[in-house]
Amino acid sequence: RAGDGRDQTVQDYVASDPDFTEFFQKTHALILFLLPAYKREGKTQFTLAFGCTGGQHRSVTLVELMAQALEDCGWSLLTQHMELDE
Repeated sequence: RAGDGRDQTVQDYVASDPDFTEFFQKTHALILFLLPAYKREGKTQFTLAFGCTGGQHRSVTLVELMAQALEDCGWSLLTQHMELDE
């Protein structure tokens, strides 16, 4: 329970779930499919939210890892953690 999804130990724990990798890969692929379509339509914002029970571990880990993966693909983004960014 110590720390949050920005901490490597928490990220490692969350990512150790047997379903995490497949979920992450499929979600990442969906987002990469959607972003160019939004851009073609002239949209300047795309809002995506992940949630979990406490808002400190799983969802934060997912946001942090997804943000890095999307930045690695050349997308510029802003992250916000509702339960942590007060």
